[in-house]
Amino acid sequence: MRSLSNMLAAGTALTALAMTSPATVTAQETETTSGMTNPAEAAPLIPREDLFGNPTRSSGNLSPDGKWLSWLAPKDGVMNVWMAPVDDPDAARAMTDATERPIRSYFWAPDSRSLLYIQDKGGDENFLLYGIDIASGAETTLTPFEDTRVQIFGTSENIRDKILVGLNNRDPRFHDVHLLDLNTGELTLVQQNDAFAGFLADDNLALRMALRPNAAGGMDFFPIVDGKIADEPSESTGLEDSLTTQPAGFTTDGKTMYWIDSRGRNTAALVAQNVETGEKTVIAQNDKADIGGAMTDPKTGEIEAYSFTYLTTEWTAIDPDIASALDWLDERLDGEFGVQSRTEDDSKWIVWNDPLTAPSKTFVFDREAQTLNEFYTSRPELEGAPLQAMHPVEIASRDGLTLPSYLTLPPGSDADEDGVPEAEVPMILLVHGGPWARDDYGYNSYHQWLANRGYAVLSVNFRGSTGFGKEFISAGDLEWGRKMHDDLIDAVDWAIDRGVTAPEKVAIMGGSYGGYATLAGLTFTPEKFACGVDIVGPSNLETLLDTIPPYWAPLIEQFHQRMGDPDTPEGLALLKERSPLHSADRITKPLLIGQGANDPRVKQAESDQIVTAMQGHGIPVTYVLFPDEGHGFARPDNNIAFNAISENFLATCLGGRAEPIGETVAASSAQIVEGEEFVQGLAEALAN
Repeated sequence: MRSLSNMLAAGTALTALAMTSPATVTAQETETTSGMTNPAEAAPLIPREDLFGNPTRSSGNLSPDGKWLSWLAPKDGVMNVWMAPVDDPDAARAMTDATERPIRSYFWAPDSRSLLYIQDKGGDENFLLYGIDIASGAETTLTPFEDTRVQIFGTSENIRDKILVGLNNRDPRFHDVHLLDLNTGELTLVQQNDAFAGFLADDNLALRMALRPNAAGGMDFFPIVDGKIADEPSESTGLEDSLTTQPAGFTTDGKTMYWIDSRGRNTAALVAQNVETGEKTVIAQNDKADIGGAMTDPKTGEIEAYSFTYLTTEWTAIDPDIASALDWLDERLDGEFGVQSRTEDDSKWIVWNDPLTAPSKTFVFDREAQTLNEFYTSRPELEGAPLQAMHPVEIASRDGLTLPSYLTLPPGSDADEDGVPEAEVPMILLVHGGPWARDDYGYNSYHQWLANRGYAVLSVNFRGSTGFGKEFISAGDLEWGRKMHDDLIDAVDWAIDRGVTAPEKVAIMGGSYGGYATLAGLTFTPEKFACGVDIVGPSNLETLLDTIPPYWAPLIEQFHQRMGDPDTPEGLALLKERSPLHSADRITKPLLIGQGANDPRVKQAESDQIVTAMQGHGIPVTYVLFPDEGHGFARPDNNIAFNAISENFLATCLGGRAEPIGETVAASSAQIVEGEEFVQGLAEALAN
């Protein structure tokens, strides 16, 4: 189902892709230091490759005309785009030939004549757009520019051979709008952009609105009439609504514009605006959560169903036929499900299904025939694996906020299945990135991996997380390393008081902001954690803001108001105070750092400088650098190698189970810059 969630979140997806047989894996012997027994010992050890390796298939789609199925699948070990006739799925052929980095995002051209995908180089996030003609198989670079990041500004139901794209090849800060002919590759400039963060187009591919950040930290919305941008905005937001209010598109006839809107309320509602009169009508709102997703009619663009996600996701259908279809699916599918692709005549859907404790499946749903045929199982090797239930929980912060959170326990630890183990187990506090993002309910490969190794895994939506209203986000303003961190500490104390874990057996781990939280945990509260794993986390907030990607420049005021303004004495002092780098001498517990050399968001210097500081104080640290990665590790060999090091690092620290490192590091580009001796088995793996 189409997501209408906020696209400004800067969190990383810690993904990985590859595969092996569980029969060949043995657990490495480890001992605990607290006398805890490991309840997971009786459960089979799930191989890393089964959890993080290439899925058999993923990202299934139907062509708009309903004639073709497409998906991502490995070709020579690298994820590529495949397709087959909808009536002959076995006649599959690979349409792309990526040999190094996996293709992770693709879509159909509206006219069904080509497949489109985006790809960067080495994780630099300069994504270019590529097209493959499905008749000839010929591939074209549709945006053939260097140091350029493409954005999609508009697609159309009526104009099927063209789309609107944004290109920042003229000025890296701003994306000029071009009309792209998908079949000839011709680019025509529509709007030069010297000030705006984005644009909204209608179904005629005409620009209708320009979005520009304002001095208040919010956004101004400027109408565009006959190609001319108005001198004054028709609507505006301030800082508090900046992450929860945005235009969400037009109906095909252009008469209705949808908004996700929190103005005048706490949580973001779904609102329809009559374009001619300006009148607005609230379609849906929820006291606990922002609007999270929507289904729109493929032909008319009208909203047919919407969802909210507080602890779990709840869908409500407006259209009776859609309600009937969703009810029919709900009767036949266990766990969570959603619609990820629809034909233009809406006769067929691609439906994903997350059974929660079994591998996800994807189906082709024929609405007219009322048949549900399995398309693929993403990870069939996980069939029968000891996957664990995720428990949604609410945790109270010390100042009265409710923190929606998720807890997964090791196999064999919770006979009553009530979310409380029979005896304390070691715990990993797994912190999400962003911080303007959120953790969700459902299958989570990191939860399953760490639980299988014998750890409780707790993910916390701390203040500043999105999805729970603007007040919850604003409660995190200027609170990096303070109240946002207090929420994490309160969650750890909750787990200790509940009997989930012991005070001396908690590790902290995360990527991006979660990496920062790891560094903050080991510097600001060094007594609280036994060890930490930092993945692409910033150590110095001052240098982080000074080196943001140029295309984030229009949003810098929001960063300054939510983190601290380095252009003021007070803001600079706050940023220095909240930067773990300046407290590196307080680190007393083991630390593992993973970094991509090409990361455009959190530069390599963020990891280099805290490692140098720790070395200057004689503090041990293990530092792993990937020269061909960016903000997170996309290449399968690299991600699996870092996870191999991580689980052996955690076993060294907490005494959980670990699959031996083996040849994973040698098969990757990993450079062990520092500290191989602090991870069990790492020195031996490098020597061999």
